Amino acid sequence: MEKAYDFRKKLLTVHEPGLRERERMAREGEFFMPRQAVIAISQGACEVIETAARDFADFLQVSMGIAARVERDAAQPAVTVALASEQGVDLGEAARYRGFLVETDREGIRVYGHDARGAAQGLYYLEDVMSLDRTPAVPYGKVWKKPMFSPQMVHSGYGLDQYPDEHLARIAHEGRDAILVFTKDVNQTPDGYLDFNELIGRAARYGLDVYAYSYLVSEMSPEAPEAEEYYDNSYGSLFRECPGLKGVTLVGESVEFPSKDPNVGPGRHNQSMIDGVPTGKHTSGWWPCEDYPVWLNMIKKVIRKYKADADIVFWTYNWGSRPKEARLKLIETLPTDITLQVTFEMFEKRKYGQAMGHISDYTLAFEGPGEYFSSEAQVAKKRGLRLYSMTNTGGLAWDMGVIPYEPMPYQWIKRYEAMRKAQDDWGLCGIMETHHYGIWPSFVTKLSKWCFWEPRGDMEEILQKILMGTFGQQHYEKVDGALRCFSEAITYFTPNDADQYGAFRVGPSYPFNLERTISIPSDPKAMFGSRICFPFYSTELHPFDSPVSIRVPEELKSLGIMQEKMNQGVALLESIPLAGSGAAQPDAEELGVEERRIADLLNLGRFMCRCVESGVHAKEWHLMKCRMLVEEDRDALARIFDEMERILRAEKENAARTIPLVEQDSRLGWEPSMLYITDRWHLEWKIRQVDFVLNHELELYRSCLDN
Repeated sequence: MEKAYDFRKKLLTVHEPGLRERERMAREGEFFMPRQAVIAISQGACEVIETAARDFADFLQVSMGIAARVERDAAQPAVTVALASEQGVDLGEAARYRGFLVETDREGIRVYGHDARGAAQGLYYLEDVMSLDRTPAVPYGKVWKKPMFSPQMVHSGYGLDQYPDEHLARIAHEGRDAILVFTKDVNQTPDGYLDFNELIGRAARYGLDVYAYSYLVSEMSPEAPEAEEYYDNSYGSLFRECPGLKGVTLVGESVEFPSKDPNVGPGRHNQSMIDGVPTGKHTSGWWPCEDYPVWLNMIKKVIRKYKADADIVFWTYNWGSRPKEARLKLIETLPTDITLQVTFEMFEKRKYGQAMGHISDYTLAFEGPGEYFSSEAQVAKKRGLRLYSMTNTGGLAWDMGVIPYEPMPYQWIKRYEAMRKAQDDWGLCGIMETHHYGIWPSFVTKLSKWCFWEPRGDMEEILQKILMGTFGQQHYEKVDGALRCFSEAITYFTPNDADQYGAFRVGPSYPFNLERTISIPSDPKAMFGSRICFPFYSTELHPFDSPVSIRVPEELKSLGIMQEKMNQGVALLESIPLAGSGAAQPDAEELGVEERRIADLLNLGRFMCRCVESGVHAKEWHLMKCRMLVEEDRDALARIFDEMERILRAEKENAARTIPLVEQDSRLGWEPSMLYITDRWHLEWKIRQVDFVLNHELELYRSCLDN
C-alpha cells in the first residue's frame, strides 16, 4: 500500500537501482565499462555538460554498480564528452540543435555534441542503451542523432508548476527540452508565488527552456490609446523581469480580450449573455476574431521590447469547430514572425454505428491529424508561419483523467507516424506534449523519445526493443499481446463532452445522480478540482452530432467492445507468473525489476477497466433516467427501476473493487489540477452517494407506483 503522494518518490528517483544483470559478461564487438570508470570533460565544459556527466556517473554507480567519477581533461577515460567544434569533429546531418554523435571502439566511448544540450542527450542515449540491455556495455560503431521537433514542451507531472531538480532531470532524460509554467503575473502562478528566474536557472542546467503559459488578463482593447502602457505593464513586465523565458503560449480561453468582431458578444469564458439571456454568440476566446492580429501585434511589440527573439505561440484550440472560412481567414492575416499552434486530432467527426459524434477534447482514440489541423497547417505553410501542434505525446490525453499515461503503444505509433508526415508535408517543427496533467516517465515516453529522433527508425522495431528491455524477453509476447489489446481498445472510446468531462474524467468516483445533483467533493487547493467534471450526463450537441437519444445506444456498443479488449489485455498480464507464485497481488519485496514493472502495468490496466465500467454504467444510467421520465406503463416503470437498481449495485461494486488498486499505486486517482479525486476517500464517498440514491431516491420513485 502507498500513502498519498508516494508516487513522487518515483519521480524523484532519477536512476533506478539494481538494473544490471550480473550474469551478463562482455561480448565481442562491444565496449564493456571498467569497474573504475572515468568520464572526461574539458576544462571549459559548461554547466549543462558537467551536470549531464555527473548524472551519467551517478547512473553507472546506482544502476550498473560501477564506481565512476568525472574529471576534467582526464587521460585514458572510459567516456569522453565534448563539443564537436572543440575536437574538430564533423557531425554531418547531426550538426544542428541538440544533435550528437556517439563513437565507440575498444578504446572507449566518445560523445560529441553539436551543442551542450546535444552532448547531454548523447549521455542520456548511453543510459538508455545500457538500461534496456541491463548491462554497462555499448556496441562498437558510430551513432548520430538529431531531434525532429523543438521545442518539446511539457507541464510538470509532480504538481502544478512544481519542478524539483530530479523531475527536471527526468524530463531531460526523456528527450524533452522545454517546460511550461502557468503565469498570472511576474512570479505568480494560479497556486501563488514562484520565483521564475530561479526556475529558469535550474531548468537551464538540464538543457530545458521555460515557456510562460499565459493566464495574464487582457481587459483593454489593443486599439485603446492607453493600450501599449497597459500591456507593457503585464506582458512587457513579464519579459523585462524574466528575460530568460523562452517564450509565451497564448490560448483563446485564457487570454480573452475586448474584441470588435461582430461575431462575438459580451461576457467571459464563452458565456455571452445580456441580462442573463444568452446572445447566441461566443466570447472572444472561443471565436477566431478578425482583430486577433491587432492584439497579437501589441503583445509582440511589448514583449520584444525586452526580448527580441521571444517565441510567441498563438494556439487555436478554442475555435476548431467554428466555420472553416473564419478560421482560415484569421490565419491569413496573422503576423508571420509568431508561431501558430494547432491541436492535432480534435473536432473530428466520429461514426458510431448509425450515429455521428465528434471529438470534444484531446484523445488517443483517433490518431490524427484532424481536418481542423490539416486545414490550418496548409495555410501556415503557404504563409511561412512556424507550426507547432498540441499532440499529447507525453503519454496521456483526456480519455481517462486520473491515470499517469495511456499504455497503448501501437495507437501512439500511429500518432507518431502522422506527425512525421505532418512535418514532411506542412513543416510541423515543435510540439506541446502535455497540458496540466503533466508528464509521467514510462515506456511510452521512451518510445516517443526514440521515435522523435532522426535518422528515423522502424517504430515497431523500436517498441520491441523497449518492451524487451523494460519487461524482459521472457515476458515479451504476453506483454506485447496485452498492449496490442489496449491499443485496439482505445480506438473504440467515445471522446465527447459527456465522457471526457464525465465518468471517464474521474473514473469510479463519478456520482450517479437521480433526483438531486450531488457534485464530487474536491480539495479547495486544487486549481480545477471537480469543476471540470460534470456530475450529470452532458447532452451538449454540436452541429454534426446525432441526437443524444440516437447516439448514446450506439456509443454503448462501442464502449462494450472497448471493455472487452481491455479485459483481454488484463487477462494476458494476469497470466504472467509474478515472483514465481502467480499471485494476483504479490508482495513487492518478492519481485525483480521486470516483475515490478509488469505488476505496475497490470494494476494500471485493471484501473482502466474500472474506468470503462463506470463509463458504460453512466450511459446506461442516463438512458434509464430518460425512459423513466416518459414511460406511462406501471409495469414497464417497475422494470426500469429494477434496471436502475442493477446499475447502481454494479457501480457500487465497481467502486469497491477500485480501492485496492489506488492504494497500490498512489498516482492513480490523482491529477495535478484536480489533486486526489479518485482515492480511497472519494471512492467510499461514491459508495455512500450511491447508497443514498438506491435506498432513498429510487425507493421513493418505486413507492409512487402504488399511488
